[in-house]
Amino acid sequence: MKTYKIAAIPADGIGTEVIAAGIQALEALAKRDGGFEFSFTHFDWGSDRYKRTGALMPEDGTEILKAFDAIFFGAVGAPDVPDHVTLWGLRLPICQGFDQYANVRPTRILPGIRAPLANVGPGDLDWVIVRENSEGEYAGMGGRAHRGLPEEVGTEVAVFTRVGVTRIMRYAFQLAQSRPRKLLTVVTKSNAQRHGMVMWDEIAEEVSVDFPNVIWDKMLVDAMTVRMVKQPQSLDTIVATNLHADILSDLAGALAGSLGVAPTANIDPERRYPSMFEPIHGSAFDITGKGIANPVATFWTAAQMLDHLGEADAAKRLMRSVEKVCTDGILTPDVGGNANTQTVTDAVCNAIRGENI
Repeated sequence: MKTYKIAAIPADGIGTEVIAAGIQALEALAKRDGGFEFSFTHFDWGSDRYKRTGALMPEDGTEILKAFDAIFFGAVGAPDVPDHVTLWGLRLPICQGFDQYANVRPTRILPGIRAPLANVGPGDLDWVIVRENSEGEYAGMGGRAHRGLPEEVGTEVAVFTRVGVTRIMRYAFQLAQSRPRKLLTVVTKSNAQRHGMVMWDEIAEEVSVDFPNVIWDKMLVDAMTVRMVKQPQSLDTIVATNLHADILSDLAGALAGSLGVAPTANIDPERRYPSMFEPIHGSAFDITGKGIANPVATFWTAAQMLDHLGEADAAKRLMRSVEKVCTDGILTPDVGGNANTQTVTDAVCNAIRGENI
């Protein structure tokens, strides 16, 4: 029997609640399948550790994580710790340290969930957003000078490399090619950002030659927000920069009903290091401890993790179980229901155990 070693990092806020739910579902899947099992190691890395020690994770944190097959991550951020400290202290060192350059965010309207767009339901909105995850606007380049003085200056430099853009573009074209519609939309802001973004457009053109059966087009990011709302059926696979895709994927989650149903995978496609799987939503301290956090995004990212580990059948079983529970109306308040986290989790686990496929 295969044993997958998973590093569980619940981190902050509702991260602890949804990761616990995800682990419960994964263990139910393993028992139902019988061909694999999980070995979870829990890490207390996060804002509480920062307040105790001055660091969200130990200096050798990424070295420790190299021993695992995958990382199951909750959410990072706390009201009394600056956001840039938490992000650069935990999540980004893992993503960048392991060169998880493909951030993959599927979005679709699940059955039973009412989306905010009129006359748009399951099947009308079915996208995958591919976010460049290693450079761009989040490269960490820049600085501040003359702090506190009237002439203070802050710079934030976006860095785009031919290697970085080419590999994410190729990943996106390959993903689009694997999907039934074989459609790809490349998003930039190349009218105003005339260096890096123009390079994005040029490299997209170059890479497209190797994928003659993929139909692709280009959109400026501001126009893309309008298209996502007005013509969701016209989109399928989307690729964009670190910042642009970060924003667009939050919009996508909202259009699908809630960020509580939006997953993400931080992938090292070359499999040199473990990849990391997390829900898109944040730590949500406004509902922390109330037991009403939506675990669906965590179940979905767990399915992404299973797929990445080679357990495609188990991934499909998990998503079928999630869809059954949503169809049955067992939903948390963020998507119009009155169930709590544990009720939804128990229902998904029961669906896993009861499925005959």
